Amino acid sequence: MIPAPLRRAGLVVTAALAALLTLATPAAAHGADAPAGTDYRAEVTGVGPARPGLTARMVEAGARLELTNRTGADIEVLGYSGEPYLRIGPGGVYENSRSPATYLNRTLAGDTPLPPEADPAAAPAWRRISDGPTARWHDQRTLWRESEPPAQVAADPGREQRVRDWVVPLRAGTATVEVRGTLDWVPPPDAYPWWVAATLGLLVIGAAGLVPAGTATGVRALRGVGALLALGGAATVAFTVGKAVDAGATGTGGVLLELLTGQLWTLLTGLGALAAGGYALARRPAADFALALAGACVALFAGIGNLAVLSRSVPPVAGPPTLTRVLVTVALATGAGAVAAGLLRLRTASRAALRTRATPGPLTATAQERRGAKP
Repeated sequence: MIPAPLRRAGLVVTAALAALLTLATPAAAHGADAPAGTDYRAEVTGVGPARPGLTARMVEAGARLELTNRTGADIEVLGYSGEPYLRIGPGGVYENSRSPATYLNRTLAGDTPLPPEADPAAAPAWRRISDGPTARWHDQRTLWRESEPPAQVAADPGREQRVRDWVVPLRAGTATVEVRGTLDWVPPPDAYPWWVAATLGLLVIGAAGLVPAGTATGVRALRGVGALLALGGAATVAFTVGKAVDAGATGTGGVLLELLTGQLWTLLTGLGALAAGGYALARRPAADFALALAGACVALFAGIGNLAVLSRSVPPVAGPPTLTRVLVTVALATGAGAVAAGLLRLRTASRAALRTRATPGPLTATAQERRGAKP
C-alpha cells in the first residue's frame, strides 16, 4: 500500500503538471508553426544591389525570412506571380489582401485555402499588419516543402550538399532589388549518444535518492541533486534565450520581450529549477518535493518538448547545434534524475514517518537531516 504522504505528493505533482500543460497550450499554439528542427539550412547570402538600411536574414531555423527596411522609403516584396505582396516602410508593414502569397505564406506548409478575392492581377488592397520596419514570413522560395528529399539528397544523404539557390524579388520605386540565398541539405546527427548520456545522467542522479536520509552522505546527496537540478535550470534558461534570439529577437529589450511573450513557460521552468536547486542546497523543509516537481517540469518542457533537436541538424536555437543538444540533454537528465531522487526520498521519509507513529522514539532521520545532526 502506498503511504498517504507519498500519495498526496504524487497527486500534487500530477495536478501541477496538468495545470502547467493547460496554461502552456496558448503559448504552444502561438509558436506551433515554428519547426522543432530541420535538416535543411536556409541562409541569406546578400541583398543586391545593396541599399543602406535594408537587411535580410533567416529566422526560426530557416522557417521564416525576415526583412528590415530602414531606408526611409517603401520597399515592396513581390509574390509568386510577381504581384505586390508586402509593403515595408516608414509607415509600417502592409500586406496585399489580394495577393495569393498573403494566404499561402501564413503557414509553413503553405496550405491555407485562397479566398475568392485572391487575384494576383487585381489592384493591391493594402492592410496594415505592423507598425515597425520589419516583416517575417514563410516564403516558399526559401524552403523545401516536399515530404521526400530531393533526388540528389536521396542518392547521397550522408553528404552535405546544395539543394538550390533562391531569389526573393523586391521593388523599390521603379528599381528591382533581390534577396539572394541558398538552401542546403545537412545530414542529421546520430541521436543515440545523446540518449545514452541522458539515460546515464538520469540513473546516476536518481540513485542519490537511495542514500539514507539523515546521514552525512544523505545531506551531500540532497545537495548534489539540488546543484545538478540548478545546472539543468541554467541549461533551460540558456536554451530559452537561444530560442528567442533565433526567433528574431534583437537587443536586450527585444530578447526580454520574446522571452515574456513567446518563451514564457520554458523560461519559468528554468528559473523554477534554479530556485528548487537552491532550496535543496539550503536543506529547506519539503526540499524533496520541490526537487521532484521542478525536475518534472524541466524534463517535460525543456527535455521531452525539444527532443527533435537531438536528431535534427538545424535546431531552432541560436548558436552551435552541438551546444543546443548538450543543453537539452542536460535538462532531460537532471530533470528526470531529480524526479527519481525526489520521489525516492519522499518514499523513504514517508516510511520513516509511519514507523515513528507506530513506535515513538528519537527524531526521525528526516528531522535529523534538517537539523544537520547525525542519526
